[in-house]
Amino acid sequence: MEASAGRKRAYSIIVPTYNERLNVALIVYLIFKHLPNWKPSGTAYLHGLKYASGEFVVIMDGDLSHHPKYLPGFIRKQKETGADIVTGTRYVKNGGVHGWNLMRKLTSRGANVLAQTLLQPGASDLTGSFRLYKRDILEDLISSCVSKGYVFQMEMIVRATRKSYHIEEVPITFVDRVFGTSKLGGSEIVGYLKGLVYLLLTT
Repeated sequence: MEASAGRKRAYSIIVPTYNERLNVALIVYLIFKHLPNWKPSGTAYLHGLKYASGEFVVIMDGDLSHHPKYLPGFIRKQKETGADIVTGTRYVKNGGVHGWNLMRKLTSRGANVLAQTLLQPGASDLTGSFRLYKRDILEDLISSCVSKGYVFQMEMIVRATRKSYHIEEVPITFVDRVFGTSKLGGSEIVGYLKGLVYLLLTT
């Protein structure tokens, strides 16, 4: 999705929609509701970036865990600070998670604390994927990253910090998916730990 605002700034939104057909109509409606004057464009990260013409690119999940109501706050934060990246975070005041059981919360928090300790990433929420990027920064980071899944999001932030890009955060409440099933499982946790070791050794 794309829009212009202020001095004709153009924003594009990339929403990966694999196996998310039940959510697409609702998320598009919510984006239009919270950001009027947008037009459709783009799908998943690499593919979507080919069609995203905006000076700024927002990436958000297609499972409704990232509410479009936060988008104006992302845009406002970027305008106020000139940030290269504005990332949503669950781990600061006014941020949080809704719909997870205690074990899922402890797993997420523990993984984040471990990554914070080992990688010193410069952001409080490494695996969240709700972010606004300057387009050229996003292109640079994608070309630098080799990971997939949850580790990809972590690698993006770690490499951004190593490149001294300006990162700002906006508190969000992550809401567990409305339709479909969660993609987190044992293999994802093992992959996360392998990715953590990889980033520790290579960044």
